[in-house]
Amino acid sequence: MTSDMMTIREMCDAFDVTPRTLRFYEAKELLFPKREGQKRLFTKRDRARLKLILRGKRFGFSLEEIRQLLDLYHMGDQQQTQIARAYDIARERLADMETQRAELDQAIDDLKEQLKWGEKMIASMKQTRSAAE
Repeated sequence: MTSDMMTIREMCDAFDVTPRTLRFYEAKELLFPKREGQKRLFTKRDRARLKLILRGKRFGFSLEEIRQLLDLYHMGDQQQTQIARAYDIARERLADMETQRAELDQAIDDLKEQLKWGEKMIASMKQTRSAAE
C-alpha cells in the first residue's frame, strides 16, 4: 500500500468518524475510495473531500450543498467559483444561525422568567403551609 492511501480504519481514526459514515458518503458519491477486493483505500483527494464534508456538516450545510461545492472544484478556475459559492452558502448559513441564536436567546430569557415565577410560587406555598401549621 502506498503512503498516500489510507484504509477505512485509518480514515476513521484520523477523522473521528465511523466506517458507516464513510460508507454513507461513498454511497452518496461524495467519496470515491479505490477498491482492492473488499478493501477500501482512500486517497489524498478523498481525505481532502472528507475534511470539506465534515466542515460543511459542522456549519450546517446540506449534503447537496456540499456535493455542489465539491463538484465545483474541477471548474479549472483555481477554485474561484467554488470559493465564491462556498462564501454565499456560508453567509446564508450564518444568517440562519444568528436568527436561531436570537430565537434561542429569547426562549432562554422567557424560561428564566418562568423559573423566577415558579420560585416565587413555591416560596409562597411554603409560607402558607408553615402559617397554617
